[in-house]
Parts: sequence; structure tokens; C-alpha cells
Amino acid sequence: MKYGREVKKYLVITFGALAYGAGISLFTDPNNLAPGGISGLSIILNRLIPIETGTLFLLINIPIMILGIWKFGFKFIISTLYATFMISVFTNGFQLLMPFTKQPLLGAIFGGALAAIGIGLVLRMGATTGGTDIIVKCMKLKKPYLKTGTIFLGIDVVIIGIGGMVFGNIDAVLYSGISAAVTSRVLDLILYGRDEAKMIYIISNRSGIITERILKEIDVGVTHITGAGAYKKEEKQIIFCVVKKQNTYKVEEIVKQEDSSAFMVISSATEIYGEGYKSYFGEKL
Repeated sequence: MKYGREVKKYLVITFGALAYGAGISLFTDPNNLAPGGISGLSIILNRLIPIETGTLFLLINIPIMILGIWKFGFKFIISTLYATFMISVFTNGFQLLMPFTKQPLLGAIFGGALAAIGIGLVLRMGATTGGTDIIVKCMKLKKPYLKTGTIFLGIDVVIIGIGGMVFGNIDAVLYSGISAAVTSRVLDLILYGRDEAKMIYIISNRSGIITERILKEIDVGVTHITGAGAYKKEEKQIIFCVVKKQNTYKVEEIVKQEDSSAFMVISSATEIYGEGYKSYFGEKL
């Protein structure tokens, strides 16, 4: 069983490395885009040093790997070394093919999306793609509330600025920024998912039947909170539940049918952990 999990882990890491390498070599690199990260830094250095982008990616990662060993140990770094090496191989390999597009905007969008898919898959397997991934993991140790994609975006801004100075082209900077934004957004979607849930509070004299129908018809958990009105001092049973965005209208319809005068508050919930949603320890990367 353990052997099977390890095989699956490295297959997913390999696929993530392939997606990352394809994004660099087939979309961003041929369009002179350096959308941040060590890959962006490698593309910049490739224009200054006659060394392949994938090889530069591997070389730059060496001192960062040492940091990773210090912070997370050898067990963590083994899978990261594998991911970094495979990205280098795929990046150099895909450069033997013709670019998929010479349109900078398309290169920025699809290159950024593929990079995010690659990073996300590797992170989900408990490894990193090296480079800024390790730096981000170190930052998350001190500030765990920061979203991974947001940290990546901050680092990318610095590298994009360097790329702009090297390429001397404002368009390249702007397109690189688009690519970095796409990567940040897609990465957060991969890691955190599209929760898009709603928190609903319902105060009604018919809380019993409303609760029963929500449990039966929508199949979500319901919590009763005891409260009291400040004016009449009457105790009220408040219904609290969290439902997927697409099921919100069902709750509204139930309340409307059972008690049209009920007081209902609906607000957005961007991250939900627990039964039926995400595992805190499994998702908080």
C-alpha cells in the first residue's frame, strides 16, 4: 500500500513537472516573458548567459535546496529534488519543439496557467518545484494565514521588474504581469478550490420545520444558536448553516415557503474546513 502511494506521488509530480516545463518552453520563454519565480529568472539569465533555461533553473535552485534541507530536512527535499530535476529536463526537452504561439497575450495566459497547474500538483504531493516554492514554504512557517498564490505574486513582481530592465520592453513587463496574475489565481483555485459557499443565519418562529427541510432536502449540517432579542427580550432559536453557492436559492425558497416574514442574513464564506468541505491539515499548504 505504501509503495503504491509513493508511485502515485511521483507520477503526479512528474505530470506537474511536465506541465510546468511546457508552460515555460512552449509559451512564456519564446515570447520573451519572465513571469516571476525561478523560471522567470532563468529566462532572464538565458538572454545574458549561453546556458539553456532548464539548466539555469537547476543551477539556481542549488543554494535554495540547501535552505530547504536546513528548514525541512532531507525527507522533504528528496521529492523536491526530483521535481526540480524533472522540470529542468522537460523545460530543455520542450525547447526542441516549435512554440505553441508567438502571441504574447496567449503565451502569458496559457503559460501562466500551465505553470500554476504544475506547481499546484507538486505542492499537493507534499513536495515543491524548488526555487520560490521553498521560499514560500519558509514564509508560510512564520505567516501561515497568507495565501500561497498571494506570496508568489509578491515575489513575481520583483522578478518581473528585473525582466523589464533586461528586455527593455514595457510590453514584456505588462504581459509578464498578466501571466503572474493568471498563475496566482489558478494556483489558489487548485490549492484551495472554489468554495464559493454562503453562510446563512435564519431567525424564524418556524425554525423547527425550516431546519427539518434543510436537513432533508439539501443535506447539509445545521446548527441552532440560542439568542434573545434586545427589544422584546424573547428567546429565539437562530438557524445557522453553510451551503454551496448553487444551493443558496434552495434555502431561500424553503424559508420563503415556510415563513415569509423570517429574518435571514446571507454572507459569503471564502474558505470552509470540516466535514463536507476541505480538511484543514490536508489543504492548508
